[in-house]
Amino acid sequence: QVHLVESGGGLVQAGGSLRLSCAASGRTLGTYAVGWFRQAPGKEREFVTAISWGGGRTGYADSVKGRFTISKDNAQNTVSLQMNSLKPEDTAVYSCAARVFGDYCSTSGCYDYWGQGTQVTVSS
Repeated sequence: QVHLVESGGGLVQAGGSLRLSCAASGRTLGTYAVGWFRQAPGKEREFVTAISWGGGRTGYADSVKGRFTISKDNAQNTVSLQMNSLKPEDTAVYSCAARVFGDYCSTSGCYDYWGQGTQVTVSS
């Protein structure tokens, strides 16, 4: 069992940056693929980005390509999401999720463990 905790959310103006972190306890993230998903009020959860268990493969939603970067630090047992050039439409609760020994996956059903989420609000 792995326990995930997100941090780094907050309020930022459009064009600004935030860095989210997903910290794991219970197991090392070195054997887990990790994804970030987000859910805005009244909308369904959507895929943002994910990274394979080895860190060699990543995938991004078209809406965040070129602005967001996912990275994995197995030594620190964390996965980070660097978000630049933020837009009001990026406002959502961002959650990280983990799946054992998997390639990255853009479907929420692929993942075994989820964090509680962190709020990101981008003002115009």
